[in-house]
This record gives sequence, structure tokens and C-alpha cells, in this order.
Amino acid sequence: MTTPSAEPCWTPDPDSVARSRIVDFARWAARHRGVETGSDYAALHRWSVTDLEGFWGAVWEYFGIEAATPYERVLAEERMPGARWFPGAGLNYAHHALRALASDGPAIVALDETGSGYEVTGARLRAQVASVAATLRDLGVGTGDRVVGYLPNTPHAIVAFLAAASLGAVWSVCGQDYAPEAAAARFAQLEPTVLIAADGYLFNGTTHDRREAAVDLARALPTLKATVLVDHVGRPWSDADFPSSALPWEDAATRAEELACTPVPFDHPLWVVFSSGTTGLPKGIVHGHGGVLLEHLKTLGLQSDLGPGDRLLWYTTTHWMMWNLVVSALLTGATTCTYDGSPAPHAQPDILWQLAARHRVTLFGTSPQYLLGMAKFGIDPSVHDLSSIRAVGCTGSALPASAHPWVRDHVGERVQLVSVSGGTDVVSGFAGGAPTTPVRAGELSAPHLGVALAAYDAEGLPVVDQVGELVVTRPMPSMPLYFWNDPDGSRYREAYFSVYPGVWRHGDWITLTSHGSVIVHGRSDSTLNRNGVRLGSADIHDVVERLPEVAEALVIGAEEPDGGYWMPLFVVLTAGAVLDDTLRDRILDAVRTGASPRHVPDEILAVPAIPHTRTGKKLEVPVKRLLQGAPAGQVVDPAAVDAPGLIAYYARLGAERRAVRSARAGGNRWSPGCAR
Repeated sequence: MTTPSAEPCWTPDPDSVARSRIVDFARWAARHRGVETGSDYAALHRWSVTDLEGFWGAVWEYFGIEAATPYERVLAEERMPGARWFPGAGLNYAHHALRALASDGPAIVALDETGSGYEVTGARLRAQVASVAATLRDLGVGTGDRVVGYLPNTPHAIVAFLAAASLGAVWSVCGQDYAPEAAAARFAQLEPTVLIAADGYLFNGTTHDRREAAVDLARALPTLKATVLVDHVGRPWSDADFPSSALPWEDAATRAEELACTPVPFDHPLWVVFSSGTTGLPKGIVHGHGGVLLEHLKTLGLQSDLGPGDRLLWYTTTHWMMWNLVVSALLTGATTCTYDGSPAPHAQPDILWQLAARHRVTLFGTSPQYLLGMAKFGIDPSVHDLSSIRAVGCTGSALPASAHPWVRDHVGERVQLVSVSGGTDVVSGFAGGAPTTPVRAGELSAPHLGVALAAYDAEGLPVVDQVGELVVTRPMPSMPLYFWNDPDGSRYREAYFSVYPGVWRHGDWITLTSHGSVIVHGRSDSTLNRNGVRLGSADIHDVVERLPEVAEALVIGAEEPDGGYWMPLFVVLTAGAVLDDTLRDRILDAVRTGASPRHVPDEILAVPAIPHTRTGKKLEVPVKRLLQGAPAGQVVDPAAVDAPGLIAYYARLGAERRAVRSARAGGNRWSPGCAR
């Protein structure tokens, strides 16, 4: 099990702390609220979760939220689910995203894997949003109507979203690596009025033509009145046969119009983000204008210290919640960077670092697997001038301790590596860091402001320095308003409140340490439970993936019909590596010494790949169920998997093991040839 680190590996610079926005906010709170916390993050956090109305009201005032009608009270009803925030307020997210941008400065920098790029100024962004909003209005889009995008991560997606939001319409977007059937499984639930689709996208040196897929998607959405056609990769739309009217993006986005944002209630739907959909129909999670506005201003403005003059480059796709945060950098007056392509294309595997240097990025965001891959394959970002980067954000899975010295040595000694844990569910973070918090390797520095985070034991009691369930005991403004097509709220309550009524259970194992940090151990629904001892899969992945021969690892704990418990470790080997007895012994020793003897797997099996959701999370529970013999159709939707062929592969492994177990007389070890 991961244990708390004794000493920080990074401490904040006093001058940087004094200049940070979070300390300025603390000074403001002292003057206007009488709350004296100085630069003490723990004290500021205590206030933020004990006085919810005082804290969130302060966030509202500090960031100068502009409302057409005032709110009656910050938190009218504190309950979960169903908290009522800022009733009476009339506002609009798009207005706040566009208000702080310098007219002649870059609001968006559009980048791709070829290294090319262009800038969209604040004035041009406002003009394009106004034009597309007018076009949508002419197409019959009004408050509450749905507009959907089948788009890569380019400025078109940001413009389309802000245009829809300015009208009070509800937005949802899906990346074009999704098949039209998978996109339709999400969008058809919303009964959208308008589809905005691109002709294709770039990935790893290949231009993917998605015109036919866009047509198929439009045909699967019978409520469409029109499709807006984006020319991104230069494929002509002339032969596209859409079932409803279609018009070019250039016509939609080049009209001379005045922008007028429609005020909507604080809890009016802003967007629908979808769960991964690995089992069953993807859940449509609905967030509101006001909740997202406040939460993202806090997360980006205070926790991440973004403001005018900063540039954010965070690798994401449009269907991952990080895209929503990338857009919200505009709320702070910072410049946001879009990126179309592979994070590490064969031709230039360090392209993101090149672009970060060229465009003077201040906050660089990525995933643990990306950093581990850079280290494993010997890519050295320090050959580029990365002096503008002050922080590297990392999310998507648990960040291993080994990433910290690599970032220090190859990105910058004074660069803060900030691991963040959150989710699509709240489209934000539960824990991460701040400019004022030290960093300990393998840990998240602290719970985020306004997040009443706790770890619950099996009896539902809070524990410290022990593994427990991640829970949130008081409401956050960005908790979902509801799930789409869940009229009685039963699916919503079942997802988060069925275990601890009135308390949000997220489904992660964490440790809250006595020095205030957070350690993430992995999903609690995929917990390893050997002889009654709960183990975190992330603790095993961490130590195994440090080995140069292992590209990726996945450990599963599967209960068996005879009462046994099988805990295999699947490893994807790097080029040239062989899973022989020597490597097996090294892996076992690494787990034994780096985690604990209890973590040692029953078997180690080499596999061609590990399946993930399309947002990069390992499919621990579906693989477990496949190995146990559950029908593939009941376990996972192939459209939600990055490599659908792996479903059959792991189902076959499970079938082979069960056949061998039923045929053998003793306790011989299972060694299917296909897994070697």
C-alpha cells in the first residue's frame, strides 16, 4: 500500500505565493468577510467547507459575477441530491467566458500535431460566437433546445458551444473517433435540433475523413432541423447527402452580428456530458450555468492560478471533461490552446513540449501514462525552452511517485507537478493542489476548496491515514442537476447516494493523510480484496509500470465459484522485452517491496494491450467480469472501448482458465499459450 511521504519533493516559492491569486482571494476574504487565513491553505479550506454560504458567496463577489437579477440566498437548501444554489440569479456562462478577453490578444491558440497553428483574438472569438448564435437562432434554436457537436478539439468546438450557451441552449459534444452509432447512442437521447460536424481530424500522421460518419450520425438523429458543416481537414462536403438542411460553417460564422447573451437561472442546463458508457446506455450528466461558472473559476482561477497573460495547453479530446475545463480557461482571462492530433505522434513524439515552448505555455496538462511513456522511451522535453511552464497538471488515473523526479529533471526544477482527482460527474476536481501547497511524491496535495472530502471506513465513519471510500459530505455547486431521461431521479440517487444516504460516494479508494494530503488507490468497485484485506490496484500499477520492460499493467481480483480468489497481473511489454522467469521475478520483487507482500499477484500474464475507456481509464471492472464469464454484451459496450477487439481477447482468456480449472485434478498453474 502507498504510504504518506515524509518530506515534500516540491515547496512553493514565497514570492510566487505572495503573488498568487489564491492568496489575493484570502486577503480579500479577510477584508470583506473577516476570515483571516493568510497563505495557510488548510485554514482557507476549513473555512470553505464549514461556511459554504460565506465561501461561495465570496467566490461570486471576488470574481465579479454579473447577474441580470440578484440571487436571494447563496444556499437556500442544503441537501444531497437537490441542493438549491443562488435561487433568483439570472446569468449566462458564455457572457463570463467572453467578457475578460483582450480584443487584440489571443483568446485561443489552435494547434495540431504537425506543429502548425493560428490564433483567434478575443474580438474575433466574440464576433464568431455572435454570428453562430444568430445562425442557430435562425434555425429555430432557443432556450432549452439541444445543439450537439461531432468535432475534434479545435476552435470550432469552442465557438459552437459558446454560441449555444449564449442562447440558453443545451450543448453536448463527441469526438470524431467515436463511430456514428456510438455518438448517436449519446446524442439521440437529447433529441437535438442542430448538429455541428467537421469533415475529419488528424491523428498520428493520418487525416481521418469523417464526412460519411457525419451523414450517418445525422440520419440517426430524427429531430435535427439542420447540420452545420465545418471544413477542418479540407475534404469537400459537396457530395454529402444529409437528411435535413445543411450549411457551411463559413456562412454560419462570418455574419456581422451583435452578441446578446440570454440570462438564465443559476441551475439552467449548460451542457450534458456523458459517462463512458462501458455498460449500458451512456448516462447523460447535466450541469448548470451557475454551478460550472463558479466551480471553474475556483478550480482554474484559485487552484491553478490562471489569469490574464497565462496560457493553458492540456491534452484532451472533446468528449473528455477536461475539454470543458480547457474552454473555461477563458473565464479567467487566460488564453486556451486547442490541439488536434496524437499526444505523441510517431513523427514527433515530443510535439506537445515543442508547442509548449513555442507558445510560452504556463500550465501544461496531461495524463500519468503520457509522462511515464515519455520517461520510458527516453524523450527529453528539456531540449526545448520550457522556462514559461510553472506547473504541470496531471489527471485521468493515479500519478505514480516516479513521475515527480522525472518532471523535475526533464521539465524544470521549480515546476510544480499537480496531480488532480475528480470526474465527469462534477466536471471538476475533488483534490489536487494550489500555488500555496507543497507536493509529496505519489500524493495529491490537498482537497480542493469548497470540497468537504472524507474517507469512510466500512462502517461509514471518517478515517485518517487509512484507506477508505472517497465521499463528499456537503454539496458542491457543480454536482449534477440531474441525469437526462431520469424523471424520478432514481438513477442519479443510485449512482452516488445509495451507499451513504445524503453523502456523495464517488467510487474511489483514498487515504486522507494526517498532513492533509490525499492518496488515490483506484476504483473501489474494482477493489482487490484478498483474505479480507482491501488493496488498491493503483498501488500495484505504480510500481510495475516503473520497470523499463513494462509499458502498462492491469491487475484484477476475481472471485471464483468455488470460493477461491484469483489475482492475475496483465502486463504489456515494451519492444524487445520478453516475459521470462527473470522478468517475472523482478516484477514480483518490485510489487513485494514497492507495495507489500499482500499485493503480490497470483500470476503474471503478457497481453497485447490493456483496454481503456475512450478517455483513457483502464477497464478494470469489465475485464474482471469478462474473466469471470459474464456475457460480453452485458459487460461492456464496444463503442465505449478504445480497442474493441480486446473484449473478445479477455473473454477468451477467462474461458480458457475456466476450462482448465474444470479439467484439472490438482492445483496446477494456468499457463495459456496465448497469454505468454
